[in-house]
Order: sequence, then structure tokens, then C-alpha cells
Amino acid sequence: MKPFCRFLILLWVFSLAESSCKNSEEQELVLKAFKSVSGFNASSWFQTNCSETHITRIVLPSQNLSGTISWGYLRNMSDLQVLDLSGNSLQGQVPSWFWSSSSLTKIDLSRNRFGGRIIINSLKPTSENTSLSFPSIQNLNLSHNRLTNSIQLSGFQNLKILDLSNNNLTTLPSGFENLTNLQHLDLSSCNVQSKIKPISSLHSLNYLDLSNNTLTGNFPSDFPPLNSLKFLNISYNNLTASISLNKLNRFNASSFIHAGKNFTYDNTTSKRTNDTREDIHKTEHKRKSKTLKAAAWSAASAVVLILLSVWAVRIVMKKRKERAKRKKWAISMAVPHGMSVTTSKVEKLGPFSFETESGSTWVADLKEASSAPVVMFEKPLMNLSFKDLIIATSHFGKDSLLAEGRCGPVYRAVLPGDLHVAIKVLEHARVLDPDDSVATFVDLSRLKHPNLLPLSGYCIAGKEKLVLYEYMANGDLGRWLHELPTGDNNVEDWTGDTWEIQNGVVDDGSPEKMGWRTRHRIAVGIARGLAYLHHARSKPVVHGHLVTSNILLADDFEPRISDFGLQPEPGPSGGTEGDVYCFGAALIELLTGKESTAEAVAAARRAVREGHGVRVLDERLRVGGDSVVSEVVESLRVAFLCTAECPSKRPTMQQVLGLLKDIRPHSHQQLVSG
Repeated sequence: MKPFCRFLILLWVFSLAESSCKNSEEQELVLKAFKSVSGFNASSWFQTNCSETHITRIVLPSQNLSGTISWGYLRNMSDLQVLDLSGNSLQGQVPSWFWSSSSLTKIDLSRNRFGGRIIINSLKPTSENTSLSFPSIQNLNLSHNRLTNSIQLSGFQNLKILDLSNNNLTTLPSGFENLTNLQHLDLSSCNVQSKIKPISSLHSLNYLDLSNNTLTGNFPSDFPPLNSLKFLNISYNNLTASISLNKLNRFNASSFIHAGKNFTYDNTTSKRTNDTREDIHKTEHKRKSKTLKAAAWSAASAVVLILLSVWAVRIVMKKRKERAKRKKWAISMAVPHGMSVTTSKVEKLGPFSFETESGSTWVADLKEASSAPVVMFEKPLMNLSFKDLIIATSHFGKDSLLAEGRCGPVYRAVLPGDLHVAIKVLEHARVLDPDDSVATFVDLSRLKHPNLLPLSGYCIAGKEKLVLYEYMANGDLGRWLHELPTGDNNVEDWTGDTWEIQNGVVDDGSPEKMGWRTRHRIAVGIARGLAYLHHARSKPVVHGHLVTSNILLADDFEPRISDFGLQPEPGPSGGTEGDVYCFGAALIELLTGKESTAEAVAAARRAVREGHGVRVLDERLRVGGDSVVSEVVESLRVAFLCTAECPSKRPTMQQVLGLLKDIRPHSHQQLVSG
């Protein structure tokens, strides 16, 4: 019996070794390709990808990579479909043959230092294959690089999304006539100085951004059909318009700022309406004057005249007070549609007061709105000011208010260029020195990680400090857990399709929206982001207030931690140990489905200590079988360790991440059936 058992063990070890080496040749190619790249953690990357038969994805966004890639070694990876190296400091030129790959569907090399040119000509049939073949790339993002001119696109016939923004192209790419499937085109801030006519052949476009260039041509005759466009921005160019902008009401007025000549609104109708109203007002004024005169002459007593005089004085004084009050709060009124910025009340001097949902107010006291610039880290050429924030939020009106957090109110806004942002007012930062605040904002913007939501920009208006983030349409984790699945879908663009997670997060056949695999992935993502804050630098970045409302969900439900580094002082436990406790409390909320109160944390800890952790689990996680329940309870034990009363007994976030990654849901049976 023993020899037979030994034989089985040897057979298992042999099969394991064989399966782990299925893609060893491709791993060797990746290792050679990144041999001159600093920051590439080969062991970690191989551990994540070693289970695949063939490597289909190389995804390394925001990993602090620098250096030059040896592209030749990637040439033989015939199954590579996705290449994402965005948000690094990689240099060099991508060879022309690389774009001819028949397997690549998505390439994201944005926010790097790549230069040179991109050329793909229509491929000619070979002797072995008489049919034309084209690259399969559908999504190509090369924005924020150092690409120059000579961009040839005629061979990219499968392209649907193309982003070349923030490069130095100087001329329009050629070959647009072959891009019959292109739906999204962004050529903003590319220093393009040529005629716009070549893009008129792009009849499938629904997104077009050509802002911040020096383009010439006629609008709209040299453009694709406008009726199919959902977004358009041609601001800051030298175009010539042949129609009134009144006919394009579905586009935002910011789409045409300094777009060129004749970009005007027809104000004839509105002027006629104003004239008519003025005539009516004059007639009514004359009628009232005659009535008052008749009443005055019919007065028979001096006493009555005195009483009328006193009454009139009181009315005047009351109206003056009301006008003064309205003047103070005029900034809270929305700008009427069609009114230009220069004619609105935004230019008024003095304090600007805004009222929040709870009735509290915050005041920005500055000389004039345009004197407070908005700095955007990813789009430094954008010329925005506090005035633009006022208009984009309807004067920080209640309709734009997303939440009232611990630091201050948060508003949603769409800035020029279709930038969807969340604007947070840092009420506690009024007393801070502006220079110190700027240094903090710049430092926080450099923290790049897939599970962090970094600062997109900031604005210092008087004593007020405002920070801008990317707007996340899926909302925060707290809402996802407690409101949206069973309540009203009150987050914009939150549809039933959003719940069908792609890339294997939730099986397509499962109607469950909150399955264990999804929650486990969220837990690991939060731990990974917090571990990055604590351990990526020589000095840890303390969040200070990690709660589910500060954990936002991206389109693929990858968690993004926000508000890090902005707390005025550490939490009750202080330092990184306090963050670990907050993570444990958030993890308990994720696993139990109950809001993270002190009582809920205490109940979960007591259940784990008594060996009955299953009794506090969310009911939707209890019906997935014993394997699911045991894995959820094991994760609850991790939360138990994190919420230890003694800070010194809590694990580090690196240790927490390792514990959670060891709990690996791996089969569809672990999903809740719903």
C-alpha cells in the first residue's frame, strides 16, 4: 500500500510541475522583454500569471516602471490580447511591426514617455494567404506621451477607440478613411496645425474631442455627421462656423469656447422677449403710478397722510434688507441657460456663500472668481478657474451635492472637455497655509495605484481649498451594500447591466449581484491599495478615516480608495494601526451586510471568538455551500485580527493582504445562487 501511495504522490508532484511550466517559454520572453525595465517584479507577476496555459494579458498599470522595453521578445507571443502599461515612465519607440499583431485587441500605453511615430499601412496579401489581414486592435490609448508626426492609421480597420491626446503630433494622422468602425476619437492638446477635413469620413463616431489645437476648416461641413455624436469638444481652435450654435443645444456651451470665427448664439429671439417684458413692465408701472396718485389726492386727512408716509418708509427699509440678503445669496442661483459667464453674477466681488443640504454654509471670500485657478494634474494646459466650478455645479447647488463627508461637502460636476469630476470642499483646511496645501496636493497626486483614486486637481479660492477627483458612476461601497441592490437605483447610469461583472468576476449565468467572488475581490483590492499607502514609500501615508463611503467602485467593480492623506489628524487609534482597524471594520461590513457601528464590530468579534462566525454573515453569503461559508468565515477571522483592541497586536496591511489572497474562490459553485 505504501509504494502505491508514494507513486500517487510522485505522480501528483510531476503533474503539478508540468502544469506550472506550461507557459514557461512565454514567461521567459516576458522576462527578457522587461530586462531593462526597473521596477518590474518578475516573481510577483509570474505568480499571478503562471496558471495560464498561454499568456494573454500583460497588465502593469501605475507600477513605477521606467526604462526601455525590448519589444522583439514580445513578437512571438501569438496569444497576447491585452497590453496595459499605462501610468509609468517607460521610454523609447514602439517598432512598426508590433502594431501588426493578429491577436492584440487592447493596447494602453498612456501616461508614459514613448516617442517616435505610429505607422500601419494596409497589409498586402502574401503568397500563402491571398486575403488581406489587418491588426485586430480595437482599443488604442497612447495619450500623454511624446509621439511626433507621421501617424499612419490606414491599417487599423478594427479600431473602435483611439486616444492620442496630449502628444506633439503637429499634423493630423492619415488614413482616417479606412477607420469605418471608429466610435471614439480624442486628439485634444496635440498641437495639430492642419485642416480638419480628413476626419469627415468618420461616420461611426459618437465621441470627438479636438480641443486645444490650431485646426482650420469649416464647421460643420468639414466634420462627421453631428446627429450621431453624443460628445463634441472643438474649443480653442481656428475653425469657422457657418451655423448658429442655437441649433446645437444638445452640446454643452463649453464645447465651443474660442473655437474660432462666427461661433455665436442667435440672441434675436431672447432680445425680442426681453423688449416685450420691458414694455409690459413700463405699462404696469404707469398704471400703478396713476392709482397711487388718485389715492393720494383722495386722502381727506393729514393723519392718513402721515400714516401712509410711515408705512412707505417701513416698506422701503424692508425691501432694502431683502435686496441686501438676496445679493449676498445671489451666487447660489443657477446661471440661466444661454447666459454667458461674463454677464452672470459670478464676477461679483466679495464673499461667495453656498448652502448645503443640512443647512450649513461654507464661504469663499476672494476678490473675483477668475482669480482662483483650477490646476489639473493630467491636463495641465486646461485653463479653468473657480468660476468654472461654480457654473459646472450650478453655483454649488443642492442638485449637484453628492454627499456631506467628514472633510466637507462633495459636489458632482462636468467641466469643459467632458471631464466628469467630484469636487470636495476641505472645510478643515481653511487655516492651512496655501503653499503647504499645494505641496500636499501635488504629493498625493503622485500616488498611483489601481486601487487608489488619486487627486485629479485642486483649487485654492481665498481660504477655501477644493480638491477634484475622477467621478465614479458606480458610487461607493456603502451604497452598493445597503441601498442599491434592494432600494432605488439612485446613482446615474446604474443599470441592470452594470451588475453583470465581466472578466470572470461573476459568472454570466448567475443573477446574484453580490456574490462571494465579487466581495472577495473588493476586499483584496482595498487591502492592496491600503498596503501601497503604508509600505510603498519610506514614510507611510495614513488614511485616517477609511470607511465604506470612501471606497468607490470603478466600472469593473475594482475598489478605489479616496480621501487618503487629507485628514487633519489621525483617528482615535492613530497611525497605520488605526487604518488597519478601519479596514477590519469595513471588512466586517462587507461580510455581514450591516453598517459598521461599534456594536456591529463587537458582535462580529464575539461570534468569531465563540466559534460561531457563520451566524453574523450576510444571508446572501450563507447559501453558497460549505466551501463558500468556510472561506467567508476565514475572511471574518482576518477582520477579527485587524480590529484587535491593542494596536500593537494588529497585523500590518502587507500581512492582511497575504492572508486574504490565500483565500481564493475558484469555482462557480462558490457563487451565491440568488
